[in-house]
Parts: sequence; C-alpha cells; structure tokens
Amino acid sequence: MPKNYQHVLAFIFAIQEINRNDHLLPNITLGFEIYDNVFNPLKAVGNTLQFLFTGQGNPLNYNCDGKQQLVLAIGGLTSPNSMQMASVFNTYKIPQLHAFLSNIHFNNSAGEEIFFDEEGSLPSGYDIINLVAFPNDTFQKVQTGRMDPLAREGKRFTMNASATVWNHKFKEHVLAFIFAIQEINRNDHLLPNITLGFEIYDNVFNPLRAVGNTLQFLFTGQGNPLNYNCDGKQQLVLAIGGLTSPNSMQMASVFNTYKIPQHGLYVPNQDNCTGEEKLGSLPESVLEMGMSGQSYNIYNAVYAVAHALHTMYSSKTKQKEIEKLGGKSLLLRPLHAFLSNIHFNNSAGEEIFFDEEGSLPSGYDIINLVTFPNDTFQKVQTGRMDPLAREGKRFTMDGSATVWNHKFKEMQPRSRCVESCHLGSSRIAQRGRQVCCYDCAQCPAGRISIQTDADQCEMCPEDQCPNEKQDQCIPKRITYLSYGEPLGAVLISFALLFSLITFAVIGIFVQLRKTPIVKANNWSITCTLLFSLLLCFLCSFLFIGQPRKVTCLLRQTVFGITFTVALSSVLAKTITVVLAFLATKPGNRLRRWIGKRLAVSVIILCSLIQTGICAVWLATTPPFPEFDMHSQISEIIVQCNEGSNTMFYIVLGYMGFLAIISFTVAFLAKKLPDSFNEAKLITFSMLVFCSVWITFVPSYLSTKGKYMVAVEVFSIMASSGGLLSCIFLPKCYIIILRPDLNTREQLVRKRY
Repeated sequence: MPKNYQHVLAFIFAIQEINRNDHLLPNITLGFEIYDNVFNPLKAVGNTLQFLFTGQGNPLNYNCDGKQQLVLAIGGLTSPNSMQMASVFNTYKIPQLHAFLSNIHFNNSAGEEIFFDEEGSLPSGYDIINLVAFPNDTFQKVQTGRMDPLAREGKRFTMNASATVWNHKFKEHVLAFIFAIQEINRNDHLLPNITLGFEIYDNVFNPLRAVGNTLQFLFTGQGNPLNYNCDGKQQLVLAIGGLTSPNSMQMASVFNTYKIPQHGLYVPNQDNCTGEEKLGSLPESVLEMGMSGQSYNIYNAVYAVAHALHTMYSSKTKQKEIEKLGGKSLLLRPLHAFLSNIHFNNSAGEEIFFDEEGSLPSGYDIINLVTFPNDTFQKVQTGRMDPLAREGKRFTMDGSATVWNHKFKEMQPRSRCVESCHLGSSRIAQRGRQVCCYDCAQCPAGRISIQTDADQCEMCPEDQCPNEKQDQCIPKRITYLSYGEPLGAVLISFALLFSLITFAVIGIFVQLRKTPIVKANNWSITCTLLFSLLLCFLCSFLFIGQPRKVTCLLRQTVFGITFTVALSSVLAKTITVVLAFLATKPGNRLRRWIGKRLAVSVIILCSLIQTGICAVWLATTPPFPEFDMHSQISEIIVQCNEGSNTMFYIVLGYMGFLAIISFTVAFLAKKLPDSFNEAKLITFSMLVFCSVWITFVPSYLSTKGKYMVAVEVFSIMASSGGLLSCIFLPKCYIIILRPDLNTREQLVRKRY
C-alpha cells in the first residue's frame, strides 16, 4: 500500500535527522531494521523472534555474544500484530512503541502497555478503507475492516486481508529506495566514513528468476561459489523485495537460510518501470506527498526514542559505563523510565510530552477530502480537536466548509447503521453487532432523556414528572378530593340531600309523635337512630377538601362512633321488638325487661366499646396528613395516612359485628305477626348495610388517592341511606299517605 510506504519514508527521515543532529545523540548513530508482517499476527511473532535472535545468528532465547543492539521496537501496523509483538517484547523487557492506527503506546519495565491516544484520548471507532486504483487513474473505496475500541472483546478489530486489492502502480518503490540511499550517503552525521551501496535486480515476475538473482546477489555476483563466502566478509546488510508474492516467498527461502533480513514489497499487477518516474508526479490518490497523521506519529515516535536516549546518556553514570564498554554496546534496558518522562519540541514546533496518566495530549485536524470530476482530490481542513485548548474550544468544526462528494446526492452520509435516538428515548444495543448499531426504545413511564442517543433514561425529581414527550420534567399537580371538582360536588350534593331527608323525617316524627305508630316505635330509640344517621351523612364533609391535621384525626373516629351509635340503636330496636312480642304471652317473665333502660343500656355499652377503640387508636398511632409522590406519575396526592391500618380495620370489624348480630336477631324474628313485623324491615336494612361494606373492602384496596376517599364516602352514604330508607320510609308512607292505618286497632290486630 503506498500509504504504508509513506510510513517507511517518515521513519527513515526521522532517523536521518537524528543522526545528523550533533547535539541530540553525539557520537551515536541509530540503525534500524524494517519487517513486513503482512497483516498476519503469526508472521509478526516470527519476525519479532528473528529480530531478537535468529536474525542475529543466535538460537531462540539466547544471546551468545552478550551484546544487545536492539534499543526499542516500533510497530506493528495493526493492533493484533502489535499485541503479538508485545507478548514477546514484554518477556525480555524491551520497550515497544505502537505508532499506527489510532494509538501510540509503549511497554514499561513491568511489561505493561502504556497507551497514548493520537486523537486526544477520544476512543472512537473507524472503518479501514482500501483505496483500489485502476489503470485509468480512477479509484474506488472499499471497506476491508473495522477498528472499534467500544466493541466487545474479540470484535474490536476486524480485518479481511483477502479482500484487500493492492495498487497497480509501484514504480515509486525503486525511486524511493535510490532516494533514501542517496540521502543517507550525503549525510555526514548519520553514517560517517560509511557509504551504502546497493544492487537492484529485476525478477520479471518469475519465481525461478528471483531465486537465481538472490543466489547471484549473495555469492556468484561477489565472485564466490554457491554457499561460500571466501573472503569472510559479508557486504549484504538487508534485502528488499520482491514485488510479487511467489517471488518474495522464493527469495525468503534463500535469505532465511543465511539469516539475512528481508523486507517484502509484494503488490500484484506491478507495471514495468521506465526509470523516469518521480514521486511528485504520482496522483495523490496513489501516493500522498504531504505527511499523513500516521506518518507524523512514526516521526514523533522515533524522536521520542532519541530524546530518551539523550537523557539517559547525559547522566554521568551512563557516560562512565559507555566509556568502559568502549561505546560498542547499547545495553539500554532502563530506557522505559526515560521514555515516559520525555518533554521536547519536534522540528514542527509542536510540544511532545506524556502527562501523568501516560497520555500524549496531542490534537488532530479534521480533514475534508474534496473530490473533483477528474477523480483527483484535495484535502481541506474543516475542524480541529485539541485537548489542550480551553474549555469550549477543544472541538471546532466548520460544517459549512464541508464539501460532500457528488455521489452522495446532496445527502449527508451517516457513520452508523441507525438513525439517532430522539429525546425521550434511549439506546438498546443490538446483540452481535457493532456498538454503532442499536435500537431506540421509548423511555419507561416516569423517566426522561434530555439528549439524543442517551444510554439510559433518567428519573425526574420527586416533585416533578415527565412531560408528554418525555424530554423534560414539569411540576406535578397537587390533587385531593376537593369541593370544586365534579366528583366532590356530586358526593356533597348527595350528602346534603340525605341530610335534608333525615331532617324531614325527624320533623314528621316530632310533629306526629302522639300518633300510635310513632309511640309504638319507642320514641327515644327512634330519635337516637335518626340523629346518628344525620351525623353519618354530615361526617362526609370531613373526607372532602384538602386533608389537614384536625380533619385527619376526626374523619375516621367520628365516622366509626356515629355509625356504631346507629347500629347499636338498630340492635336495641330489634331486641325491643322481639321482647315486646314474647312478653304478650301470659305468664312470660320478659315483660319486666321491656322499657327504656334496656335500649339505653345496649346503645351506651356498644358505643363505649367503639369509643375505647378509637381512643386507643388516637393515643398510639394517630392519623396524619401526608404527600404521596409515588403512587401516581404526574400527581402529588395529599391524603390522610391512617397511622395504623390494623386499627382502621378493627373499627370496621366491630361495626360489622354489630350489623351481623342485628341481622341475625331480626332474621329469626321475621315471622312475627304483621302488626309487630318491624323485624322484616330491620333484616332488609342490615342486609343492605352488610352488602355495602363487604364490597367496600376490595374497592377501597384497589383504588388510590382521591378515588379511595370517594369510595369510603360513597359507602358511608349508601349504608346510611339504606338504614334510613328501609326502616323509616314505610312508616312515613303510613303517616302521610295512609293515615287510616295509623290507629291503635290496626297495630294490635293479629294475624295467624
């Protein structure tokens, strides 16, 4: 790939500059070896071992002459290759700088990898693009891989090497080779008193010719028979070639035998060179003449090594060690510490240093590749990412300066496989796909998202709730059963209506208290029952309106006591009716129990028990007003906390107990003669009462907020209205509409 060739040029250029610098590493010349791992991690391991041992004439894991010429390794081109190399270099505590792809890193003395993100520590993924060039100087971009640091383990780097198509023009390699040799030989500081020579062989894409040229290169061309080096000198330092895979493999089989390094330049469909080509004349789509960001990384990596060596050799201790060794050995294993503390300005004036976290705080330019109809292109800077800039200026982007390719049809391309998740939704990763592929899900009830592509939805504060779009929080509505809303108004209207009916019944009974039917119903019990029912209707007002401390204390206790008085009055009336019938039989001793004292005793005793229960409730766990912020998403419910649900259900249970006793006694007395058959009316009224409160319990438990209060108010009015209707409306009918039945004769008449 021509792009990779630029990396090589940048690497060599940095070495040359350092060797020409008399102040950076005086009396020291840096050398290098370049290996091609051909995107193969196994090949990377083999090259690393050859680099360390077999290429130096040593067996694996042995250093026979005790000298180590290797200072540091830079590479490899892909992350998998680099990781495989690191596993070997870590074993021997050799630093490694990885200056390709999106990272620069080195291994410290503990064998740990230290990463320096080229992109300002921005761990974003990118596609690996193969620029396929054609003979008519046109090109096409083909994705052959993906690098995504946010993907799951094992999927962060994917590369389809078999899909890579190599460029058809490789004339620049020979020119670059000759140019590099000439530059080195002109440099008086790089290799003083040494002149590099070279030989170039044309294998004409023939593997047999490649083997023949290789043997001639090694032996016969030097006047030696095959496999012999008669003068004991080896002039060959390194071989570069060949241009096709078969040629390169055949050459490698020879060079490996003699432990000679080889750097392959295989590219298919290579044209013959004329010798007149110049790198500057090549299309930019084939070879960029400007230094790319990756080549710039390589350049800085080489200089980082040089400055680390300079710092180490500047110490007096190391100077003495070098003098002792005659300057012939570079035993530089402590280089890691010096490498991590470098701080210098490169030739471009940019400050190069590693911060406390081991990061290289360098920025990068955002480049727009502007293409033209003739398939040429030009790079235009449209933005900048600079982590050292002040807040708000670290990322700048001029969207208006971006020119999109005409093939995009005026549509801006997307770097992900789905649209962005809008406000009010969050991302859900798609299993088995890249991190940029995700689904969008609406936020759950009660949660919001205030940014696009949110990772998760957030809860609103307790006193706020999401709006309809779930993209912001709004204050919750405060709610309770109020007089102004329709439900509250209806309940109040019925409470007033039943209260007026009760007043009317009381007025009728007071006005006609001397009539036989009123006298026969025990005036004191009747008045107690009517006034207790009136209080039951009026206690509904304690449940409607905003709950306060006083209303919360009174509502359940007043309701419980007044209803107990009403039920005990019904029980006393039932007992009185039964005893009155039985006492009419001759010789019956129950006659002495009939009277006001029995009825009053029943009412007082039953009411005192309920009053005691309510007193214990108020003394131990009294009800209090509270704000319920969690039952409803969009409302704050102002309600009365009963303090103790157990005490509440004890009050209801006691009233149910009285109702069951009254129902049982009245049911057993339902066969009394018609004139004394008030037991039937009491039986039916208790049946209505029990039905209402049995259905109350599940309805009460299944509702929340103001509807729970409304259920209790409805139950109070329904049960009270049932008692009023069943017991008193038949009597009012006789008094008002059938006065002919309101006589003593009608009341004492018996039917058998």
